[in-house]
Amino acid sequence: MKRVLVLEPYFGGSHKQFLDGLQKYVPGEYVFCTLPARSWQMRMQLSAPWFIEKIKDLPVDKRCFDCVLCSTFVDVAVFRGLLNNIDGWNHHARILTYFHENQFVYPFRYNAQTQHQYASINFHSALASDSIAFNSEYNRQTFFHGCRKGLGAAPEMKLSGLVTDLAAKSIVLSPGIEFSAIDTIRWKTTTDISVIVWNHRWEHDKNPQSFFLALECLVQRGFDFRLLVLGQSFAGAPDCFYDAEIKFKDKIIHFGFVPSRQRYAELLSQGDIVVSTALHEFYGIAIIEAVRAGCLPVLPDQLSYPELFDRKFLYSANCLQEKLEQAVRSACRLSRSTAKEMTDHFSWQSLQGRYAQWLQV
Repeated sequence: MKRVLVLEPYFGGSHKQFLDGLQKYVPGEYVFCTLPARSWQMRMQLSAPWFIEKIKDLPVDKRCFDCVLCSTFVDVAVFRGLLNNIDGWNHHARILTYFHENQFVYPFRYNAQTQHQYASINFHSALASDSIAFNSEYNRQTFFHGCRKGLGAAPEMKLSGLVTDLAAKSIVLSPGIEFSAIDTIRWKTTTDISVIVWNHRWEHDKNPQSFFLALECLVQRGFDFRLLVLGQSFAGAPDCFYDAEIKFKDKIIHFGFVPSRQRYAELLSQGDIVVSTALHEFYGIAIIEAVRAGCLPVLPDQLSYPELFDRKFLYSANCLQEKLEQAVRSACRLSRSTAKEMTDHFSWQSLQGRYAQWLQV
């Protein structure tokens, strides 16, 4: 069995969920080297030499791997350069990078002037990797657009061929999703009052202000509904969440993060409509999970969403209110068969073969 070294400096959230599924569904002898999911900027700058030290701590006969899988929070160029001094290392090991995100289009709220530093780390990591995979075509295209734009800023150094080289060693490979917890929940078949779901991170790039404003408009126009607000919150979460908990207190079924996977699935199964107002989304696991649970998606016609679902579930700019009212008025959630048909191809069972091929395990 092939040995795979997994380097993840941000082992939490969707990154952890992805690696847990990979280890479960794709054969291999995995060795995880991880750091807790916090301080991502510092992780990008310092995790590579830290991982090198961890490898040096291994017995020499345990340092030989067939493949190294990195996330984009690893500076792969630095990591690869430091490997030369490690006894017992297999220098034929393929080094792969999985792009959950790219920093070229990350919507920095503060210290935006440093964005180029992290985008450069992504660029250099891609150059130093043997193969790179993106979780969506949107992610892939925005990364290459950012590379071309960055290289164009230095016209005296002609390096345009690098993007072509990167594209040649890149693929789009969706992150597998584990649906077992959702699939075991009793299916909701009737809807008297629509339950609207928000299950994204409580951060500015998910544009929660627009979501809650749309709910206020529903109230003003006489629509009745119930509300499930899930997703992980962090220090400095937008104030609109705290305001919304007061404004919609009579409509709230649940408001806050749910650490239990089973309880999260149970709450999703109570929903009828799941909404995104995101300004920034490279994939959309939370939306796919809600759809698997039967929620009708109401999504922006941009970012990665057009890759995930039919256009009839998308709304164009400034049309959220109209689309949401239409969904509430219909009071109709997805059938189990429709939800399964819309999401089966996102499952680990459907994708495990492609991952085994990419990892060459």
